[in-house]
Amino acid sequence: MNRLKSLAQQEKQSSPALYYVVLIHLLLAIICMVGLVVDDRTLMGINVWIKPLKFCISGGIYIFTVGYLTTLYPYSNTKRKIINNVVAWTLLLEILIIFFQGARGVQSHYNQSSAFDGIMFAMMGLLIAINVLIMVLFLFDAIRLKMKVSRPVQWGIIIGWAVVIAGSWVGGQMIGQMAHAVGVVDGGEGLPLLNWSTTAGDLRVAHFFGLHGIQIIPLFAWLLTPKNGQFKTSHLGGTVIFGLLYASWIGYTFYQASQALPFLKL
Repeated sequence: MNRLKSLAQQEKQSSPALYYVVLIHLLLAIICMVGLVVDDRTLMGINVWIKPLKFCISGGIYIFTVGYLTTLYPYSNTKRKIINNVVAWTLLLEILIIFFQGARGVQSHYNQSSAFDGIMFAMMGLLIAINVLIMVLFLFDAIRLKMKVSRPVQWGIIIGWAVVIAGSWVGGQMIGQMAHAVGVVDGGEGLPLLNWSTTAGDLRVAHFFGLHGIQIIPLFAWLLTPKNGQFKTSHLGGTVIFGLLYASWIGYTFYQASQALPFLKL
């Protein structure tokens, strides 16, 4: 907990825009949880506040991660500030749209039922596209620059960004078919909270694990590397092997969903 508080203070000083956007995500998540208790409206079989809640939590974790990782790049203050502000404001607008549509009780994604809903969805696509380009920049710079971490952790970050971009590509596949389910229409039986289909394929599984690769793989590398920074070749090899296995897991869950098979059949 103390380590987390220290990271939060570090992020507040180095990336104030991202820090406060994370706080807004937390506030919105609390409102969503209150909505789950007092609002009985449902959309596609689940409470209207579940989807905004999931995005508030996931988005907050991602933004916090970006705020920390940018301190590890040898960027100038100007470049870091520009990147942080672009990420902060685009993802803040993204979550506000999802929250607003959830509060209205309508779909935020794939919603073309009116001109307004279509514009909202198109804006979300544009905002995410901007962030995918920034992910590519992070990956490119992690490859070409010496980061302020050990080599295993830097390789964990490189593989993590590659996996995130793959996860974003899966998101593009969902937009292409204007649905996340394969083999059934969206809105059927699903896992609690996650709502991943338990009767057919669901591309959100690969999308979810892909987007969180940037936390899991570097964290594994960090835990593997001695605190004194004196790493061995085995630490680097272990990081690469874990990263490849994680990437293979993304490929497996994508293949499973594309074959209309549920991640977990209940």
